[in-house]
Amino acid sequence: MPVFIATGNQLEERPQLVAAKMMLRSGMVPLDLGHASLVAAAMFEFSISDESSTQTFYQDLISAAQALVDGEPDPIANMANISALIWQYVPDLNWAGFYRRISEELVLGPFQGKTACIRIAMGKGVCGTAARSGQTQRVADVHAFPGHIACDADSRSELVIPVVSAGEVIAVLDLDSPLPDRFKDADETGLCALIEAISPALAG
Repeated sequence: MPVFIATGNQLEERPQLVAAKMMLRSGMVPLDLGHASLVAAAMFEFSISDESSTQTFYQDLISAAQALVDGEPDPIANMANISALIWQYVPDLNWAGFYRRISEELVLGPFQGKTACIRIAMGKGVCGTAARSGQTQRVADVHAFPGHIACDADSRSELVIPVVSAGEVIAVLDLDSPLPDRFKDADETGLCALIEAISPALAG
């Protein structure tokens, strides 16, 4: 039975701890964790106050994502849980989810937020541009992006990260915010690292 030891702001067994914290918040009890684990998990909180703590936040988020997809072979189920994880913990979002590449289209996958565009052509809009180029697109003002597809008129900024498997873009993670210039360097770095860490679980 793992025992969690607090040392300053660091806690050992980080993936299990973060997963336990998430389960506690949702009212679920992680039966495979001991009492000490539950106490530590109940005391654990994410905190973003400066660049250093933002880095720690994304390290914890990556650990939680890895714990969520561990052992689950279904990519749709994994996309659903990762969308929910990001939606719950990354602030100031109005949409978080995936578009899956099917032939020369992006097709709506699991997401959190308002109803969305179902199909996006490769190369069109922010998502299609990310999928076609294989490059992350960070847009401070979506209204200034040529060919922006306005699925939600409230969105002001956007971050789209390609999901790559065997050298091919198989999906994109799409995050929208109602705030202009919401996504900073630390957000892009942290979320790109998250997708890279779990991309095999999203490929199926």
